[in-house]
Formats: sequence, structure tokens, C-alpha cells
Amino acid sequence: MALIPPFFLNTVVAIGVGDDPNERHWIGTGFLLGRFLDELPDNKKRYQILLITNKHVLINLKVAYIKFNSAQDPKSKDYKIPLISRNGRPIWIGHPSITVDVAAMLLNPAFLKAEGSIFEYFRSDEHILNKEKMIANGITEGDPIFVLGFPIGLVAKERQYVICRAGCLARVRDFLENRTNEFLIDAPVFPGNSGNPVILCPASVAIQGTSNIGNANLIGMVKSYVPYKDIAISQQTQQARIIFEENSGLAAVESVDSIIETVELVIKRVKNRDDQKKRRVKERLEKVISEQSNQR
Repeated sequence: MALIPPFFLNTVVAIGVGDDPNERHWIGTGFLLGRFLDELPDNKKRYQILLITNKHVLINLKVAYIKFNSAQDPKSKDYKIPLISRNGRPIWIGHPSITVDVAAMLLNPAFLKAEGSIFEYFRSDEHILNKEKMIANGITEGDPIFVLGFPIGLVAKERQYVICRAGCLARVRDFLENRTNEFLIDAPVFPGNSGNPVILCPASVAIQGTSNIGNANLIGMVKSYVPYKDIAISQQTQQARIIFEENSGLAAVESVDSIIETVELVIKRVKNRDDQKKRRVKERLEKVISEQSNQR
């Protein structure tokens, strides 16, 4: 019995900092998403592979490390990824809204395959449930979810094993009614859970008038837990002296829609860069032809 396709676990990676492997610590989670491109012969499909996480996980970092298990080696391997380009700009793209905490960047799957890394990816045409599909399927509060990732830096050195935690949708109707860009889940979320994919569980039974969900689907990404704050007031001055913060058990989730919007910005940047290269090549070629014509 499985409620999550086993390969979903291999879409998730730990994100860490620290050049010394013995002192490296893990600050967040990311996952791989495949943007559908086109169909190939023999019923195969082509995808662009991207790493998805939160902006706040990558901000102010020049490099980060991501961990993959190996198909040949019993130990996992950490890969250093640059986050800043030569011109000083971030290699990754963040969602343009300051309230949407989504970041995306392209990965090279050919390199990972050559390294013998074990990895999978959510397919944008098969494994996601956007707002439109959530409405069509009658998704509502109480529907069960899983959160996949690495809370409080719980990453083993020998092997990467994802931690799965269960919960439910706590408040989603405001998102479905376009009143907010995010929704709330009731699930144990802590530092390190940032960037966790949120999976809607399949259900074999449903209330009359609603749909059965036969497959597990990606519906969003953990942004942060919602804190509960209490203030200690001085009896003498009546001024706030200490603010106590606790984890409320609720967490904010960025939607698949916001993730896809960010992915499309990455693709747009790549296309613009390729168009600029083609334009420069064309201009150089035209210049050479013009010079040759003048010499005749």
C-alpha cells in the first residue's frame, strides 16, 4: 500500500551551506519540477528540469549545496551550485511579487545522469493540481496532505532520506476565491521545511457530490509556519518587555500556480538570452559579409 508514488521521494533534495563537509548544515528543502516541452516518438516526453525552493532560502547566498543519492555509491553526494552569475546577478529567478516566496533555477539532468545520481521530478502535465483543477475536483478544508522535506536540518550524511509528515488543508477557500495567493495547512512545519513540496493525498472515498482523487498530486510548497506571538508586559512600566513566539501548527503554502508563474519567468530569461546570442552571431556574420563586399 502506498499513498505517495515512491518516486516522489526522489524529487526532493536538501539544500545546505558550508564548504567544509564536516561543518555543512542544511537550511532548507528544494524539489525538482519538469516543465513539459513536447512529445517524442515511442510515447516519450521531453521536459526542462528546474530546482524549486523559497526565495528566502537562497537570498544572500553566493553558493549552496544540494544532496543527491547515488545509484553506484551507498553514500549520497553533495553538489556545489553557484547562485550568482559573473555579472553579479542571481542565477535563480524569484517570483516578482514580494509576497510570493518562490524561487526557481534550471538544473542539468544530463550531468546528474552522468554522475549516477538518483533523481526524479514532478511532471507539470501529470503530477500537479493548480487552482483551476482544485476547484474542479472540489478540494476543500480537511482534505489530507503530506509534506516532504528536511525539518530542523535532519539530513543524514550517508544517505538522503526524505521525512514525510501528514496534515490537512486548514484554509483554502480564500485562495480558491482569488482573495489570496497562498493557503494554509495544518501540519508540523519547522525551520528546514521551507521549500517542501505539499502533496494532496489520493482518496478512495468522498462525500456525495464531490470527486474522488485517485492520484497524489503536487499542490504547492511550504513557505513558513505561522507563529503565535504572546507579549509579556511589565507590571511597573506597562511596556512590552518580552515577545514569546510559538509554532501554531499552521503553515503558509505557496500554490502550484505561483510556482508555474516563476518557472515561466526562468524559461523567458533563457529564451531572451538565446535570442541575444543568435542576434550577436547574426550581426557578426553580417559585418564579415559587409567587410568582404567592401574589399572586392
